[in-house]
Amino acid sequence: MPSRPGGRRRTGPSIEDVARLAGVSAQTVSRVSTGAANVRPATREAVLAAMGQLGYSPNRAARALRNGAFRTLGLVAHRFERTGEALTTAAVLEAAEAEDYAVTIVNVHSPEAAGWESAAHRLSSQAIDGLVIIRAEQASPEDLALPAGLAVAVSDSRLVGHYPAVGSDHVQGSADAVRHLLDLGHRVVHHLAGPEDSDPANVRAAAWRRSLEQAGVVAPPPWRGDWSSQSGYEVGRRIAADPAVTAVFCANDEMAIGLLRALGEAGRNVPNDVSIVGFDDLTVSAYLHPPLTSVRQDFHLIGAELVRLVLEQIAGRPRTPERVVVPTELRVRGTTAPPSH
Repeated sequence: MPSRPGGRRRTGPSIEDVARLAGVSAQTVSRVSTGAANVRPATREAVLAAMGQLGYSPNRAARALRNGAFRTLGLVAHRFERTGEALTTAAVLEAAEAEDYAVTIVNVHSPEAAGWESAAHRLSSQAIDGLVIIRAEQASPEDLALPAGLAVAVSDSRLVGHYPAVGSDHVQGSADAVRHLLDLGHRVVHHLAGPEDSDPANVRAAAWRRSLEQAGVVAPPPWRGDWSSQSGYEVGRRIAADPAVTAVFCANDEMAIGLLRALGEAGRNVPNDVSIVGFDDLTVSAYLHPPLTSVRQDFHLIGAELVRLVLEQIAGRPRTPERVVVPTELRVRGTTAPPSH
């Protein structure tokens, strides 16, 4: 491999190589690398083509030292394997990539406050410009102790009201589910709720109860699961044993899937004997037998809004505890019908 003057070995194409191929100055290549606006489109295209041809990548760390920006966001959450967290994370990654930002992911191993405190400590050593937090359901601002100037946005957590936040309209989505079942003629709508330590689960349960009360219906005690299909199945076996149950609103699709299996094994037909409504509208829900009626959450928009809020702060907008509420939509399919008796 050829050496540079002074005996330094070249490890790849240089900014001068790009400039020579594109027919511009090294300063112009630098401006393109940093995203400066004062470059003509044709020149920018020529420089980008030269970078691609040579396999040149700007040194982000060096740019950060000069410009005070790493073009990297942090993302912290507990239990990335859960569907909501996974879909929101995928949406954040996509939105960040569209803005030429990388994402550093930190997993919270324990949902307790100490777990979030440990995650915040690990993040403090990361080169990030902003932070997205998903489902910090047992953390407070004091637990995280984030730098005062750090750009932050949160989703579905107890940090809502302290930082800019994005979340689905759990209240309207739950009300739509209950109203749909009541309008079909069901006298009572039962509820398979999420865990008690989950804010979204509690908001959906409260909206379910309030919707029944507004219709003059006494809400029965809710069942509780842990968001998983297994818990939906286990609770579903008890639900299936109660012939008085004709309609169930489930706090998420995965528990609804477990309930669907339990009812089938017990010989109770869906939707003729029991109607089911889920929440999330997962892709698989439309392909179940029968297809699941569900409240759709727009995870793609949630991720895009989280990134937008963080980038606006990075660009200089003051941080305020604003809350973006993303609308939900009831998707009616084959698991709901009028009661047969």
